Amino acid sequence: MMMNRGDLSFRSWARLKPLLPPQKPKTGKPNNDHRTVVNGILWIVRTGAPWPDLPERYGKWQSVATRFYRWQKAGVWNQILEQLQAMPAAGYAYADQQDNLDWQVHYVDGTVVRAHQHAAGGKKGVKKRKN
Repeated sequence: MMMNRGDLSFRSWARLKPLLPPQKPKTGKPNNDHRTVVNGILWIVRTGAPWPDLPERYGKWQSVATRFYRWQKAGVWNQILEQLQAMPAAGYAYADQQDNLDWQVHYVDGTVVRAHQHAAGGKKGVKKRKN
């Protein structure tokens, strides 16, 4: 398998793979490879591009987007985050296990967006014309 820049390393994939839902569903056709789909999702997150711009090497953009939203609705991403936070790394416990992290302070999500530099300090209200 050829890895592209930004794709999951073999080590990262080895940690993530057991946390994902089963590759083969109980009914229906088999899913596309989880690793390829996750790499596609990471490409979208990293670049900020719209789904239709996803490179073909990650599969059909509709399939990747559907899997992302399905897993989001099922809480898979939250479960993965919780399990990764609880895993020891190379014999050392994560700071979270030692209660050294305050997730209220360290948590960052996509709702934090900086305003353009020209958005601050403008005059308020609608300009009225004098007759």
